[in-house]
Amino acid sequence: MTPFVILDRDGVINEDSPDYIKSPEEWIPVNGSIEAIAALTRAGVAVYIATNQAGVPRGKLTLTSLKSVHRKMLSQISAAGGEIKEIACCLHHPNDGCECRKPKPGMLLGLAQRHELDLSGGYFVGDSTKDLEAARAAGCRGILVLTGNGQTTLRENPEHQNVFSDLAAFVQHLLQELERD
Repeated sequence: MTPFVILDRDGVINEDSPDYIKSPEEWIPVNGSIEAIAALTRAGVAVYIATNQAGVPRGKLTLTSLKSVHRKMLSQISAAGGEIKEIACCLHHPNDGCECRKPKPGMLLGLAQRHELDLSGGYFVGDSTKDLEAARAAGCRGILVLTGNGQTTLRENPEHQNVFSDLAAFVQHLLQELERD
């Protein structure tokens, strides 16, 4: 089985904003995140993204703007030698009660179904309690990074064991573990 990692976007790959990332100009990668994704790709680890994007139904950005943001992100990842297999996006309003919006596991379960992933063997890297809850509900290992909302999340979940300073630190740890196996 090919190893895989699912990443939250805002606060993990790129800097987060309480006002949403509304344009490619506002999309700024977290230091080391692009290189970390490229390192995963080079090591044969499949990388996916699962992201809530409530800014669309709230009218903060259009679907076209979101696609432009993703084009910029994917372009930078590709230029560094990385690859994202799929971006799963929840475009529902938080009050819609959908099954895909984190903390529900729908996006993770959908990725697993479409790509034949055994979630118990994978990782979901996030910076929020919603991310950790989605990982737990989907049966995969939740990884907390301290970028984005990670510091606040750690205070809310002080017992959480899998904590790393950022995506690059987690990737370094994971690649060392994969070398040992």
